[in-house]
Amino acid sequence: MNTSRSTKSILLAAVILVATGGFAADKASLNLLDPTTVGGKQLPAGSYKLQWEGNGEQVELKIYQGKNVIATTPAHVVTLERPVPSNAVGTARNADGSTSLTRINFAGKKYALDITGASSAPSATAAAK
Repeated sequence: MNTSRSTKSILLAAVILVATGGFAADKASLNLLDPTTVGGKQLPAGSYKLQWEGNGEQVELKIYQGKNVIATTPAHVVTLERPVPSNAVGTARNADGSTSLTRINFAGKKYALDITGASSAPSATAAAK
């Protein structure tokens, strides 16, 4: 992926995340500036709530709009060496030109979520605004 495509893909989504608690049932918020595919479902730009549940490294990520679950996808909890300084998302450009969510980083946390159902295209990470 060339630099301009990477730059463009990182500008497609901004994230506002607030992680809480342990891995058993975590929550956060997500604000998408552009349409993004998650778990095979195209989400329009907007604000969403995230919740993931599971034991160990494999979890199920649910994305809510209001009280309704609008997307569900498997995710992998990745342990980081040190906390990341800011909230961020990773995205990948699909063959059809759409964008998929591939990773979520949480400010001050030593873990991230890799979206296991994401495209195999390279991902780019964007800092939250």
